[in-house]
Amino acid sequence: MRTGSCPPSEPLVSKRPQTAPGESAHAAEDLARELLGALESHANHSNAEGMARYGISPEGTLGVSMPAVRELARDTKRRLGRGSEELRHVVAGELWASGVHEARILAALLDVPALVDEAQMERWALDLDSWDVCDQLCGSLFDKSPLAWDKAVAWSGRDEEFVKRAGFVLMTQLAVHDKRADDDSFRPFFDPIARECTDDRPMVKKAVNWALRQIGKRNNALHAEAIAVAERILAEHSDSTAARWIARDALRELRSDAIVARVSGR
Repeated sequence: MRTGSCPPSEPLVSKRPQTAPGESAHAAEDLARELLGALESHANHSNAEGMARYGISPEGTLGVSMPAVRELARDTKRRLGRGSEELRHVVAGELWASGVHEARILAALLDVPALVDEAQMERWALDLDSWDVCDQLCGSLFDKSPLAWDKAVAWSGRDEEFVKRAGFVLMTQLAVHDKRADDDSFRPFFDPIARECTDDRPMVKKAVNWALRQIGKRNNALHAEAIAVAERILAEHSDSTAARWIARDALRELRSDAIVARVSGR
């Protein structure tokens, strides 16, 4: 999305008094409508048209900038404060159900990982129709779920384009964000990467490549293993345009002086 945020002098959402527990369902519906209204007030149809040129689905897209969506998420979390996890979770569900592109990104930013169950992950993954919503969902919410590791492998073998992409994006986000994970946690990702490297759908092959590169940039040991996987892909799938691109692009970055220097001390 194009950059640009809402003027700091104009609050995106108004302050509201806390509601009693019995009013929580209505409060969630009201807040979801309020947030949708805030998004609609910053709609930019020129942005929406421009986003379509970058492969972002125009269906239900308002053209709200990503900085504005993030600001709205921050303002909402700050306003609701601690103890609002259940309300945020329900509001996120309402926003996602709206089908509005930016509302789904906002849902990923507002939802609470500990309250996300497997059924929700499966439903939302099946709803994906755009790479940016997929990547925000995986990088802001799903990668923080304890189910992320299993879903990364399971979804990488699915036929649906954006569910499969979500599997590889989860691998990518785990490699970037989970600093405590050991190398053995990532090694099971190499087989799906090698297996799916011939899928020539752009949203899939770019995610496969991304996962291979990010895993290879974690440390010296995984760097060497990622290079070996890329070399194996080239040797075993020389007739596949997608596989050649995935492997060569990964090798170009992983063998660069900057990356070799970065991982050498890890």
